[in-house]
Amino acid sequence: MTLELSCAFATSLATPDHVAVAESLGYRRAWLYDSPALYPDVWMTLALAAERTSTIALGPGVLVPNLRHPMTTAAAIGTLCALAPGRVEIAVGSGFTGRLTLGQKPLPWSYVRSWVAAVQGLLAGDTVTWDGGAMRMLHPEGFAPARPIAVPFILGTGGPKGNAVARELAGGIFATSAVAGFDRCAVLTFGTVLDDGEDPAGARAVAAAGHAAGLAYHGMHLRAPELVRTLPGGEAWLAELDAFPAEERHLALHDGHLVEANERDLRAIRAAGPDAAATMMRRFGGARTRDEWAEHLAALEVGGATEVAYQPAGPDIPGELERFAEAARAAGHVA
Repeated sequence: MTLELSCAFATSLATPDHVAVAESLGYRRAWLYDSPALYPDVWMTLALAAERTSTIALGPGVLVPNLRHPMTTAAAIGTLCALAPGRVEIAVGSGFTGRLTLGQKPLPWSYVRSWVAAVQGLLAGDTVTWDGGAMRMLHPEGFAPARPIAVPFILGTGGPKGNAVARELAGGIFATSAVAGFDRCAVLTFGTVLDDGEDPAGARAVAAAGHAAGLAYHGMHLRAPELVRTLPGGEAWLAELDAFPAEERHLALHDGHLVEANERDLRAIRAAGPDAAATMMRRFGGARTRDEWAEHLAALEVGGATEVAYQPAGPDIPGELERFAEAARAAGHVA
């Protein structure tokens, strides 16, 4: 088995054009992030991407249920299906960035389960009860595709509760590491392909993959702030963040999140010298040589991944998409 080659985007105003580039390079799917505090509206952007493409599958990855009513979501899915027939796929999660940037914790999986079931029921043409009221997609011909509207669902999970809901309601999972036991396991992947002899902590590599290295600080802080001290420059990074008022600290934490390494992240990455910075960029940033990417993709496949969803970043996103596609195909692990 080989991995399917997909891409993911920290949704920007340029994303529709970047999705078209991805299609020309042979990417199977394009997943667009749904974090309204950071990125433009995911459904508007998907609609523009649909107009610029003809073969690549399109979908939000991942939707955060409490941001939109189930009927609003069902209508949006139906609209995208009309614009891109047979090319729509949906990923839903409990809310990581999409809720944390609003100062909220991820949703309970019981809520996610109910919301996904409601959306799926609406798309099937069923009458669904939500907030105590009965509702059904009433759209006549010409206002939405005829029901049932069949679209694949996968769930962005990170543990046993989410995995259980995915087994019940979805065709697979959207994760940040390979998970065995699912027919579909799309793994969100960050980084850049280094040129021969290129410094993983050089300017180009940091611009293209520094966002992923910065995610190490962000993620550890969310799990247990004291863990940040184990990273290069972590003590100073933590002190800078703690200087912000507690009620607004999450806003500073997510500055540039999954787009670029912010100034605080960059100072930390470089604080311990060039060797430590290179290690950070390799280990957490995904700045890898072609051979290292081949090993990484092979490990994902062995671990249960069926799809690699590569998120490019930096000033040359088309170039990063091309680099990754070439390296992944040369390694023989993607289709």
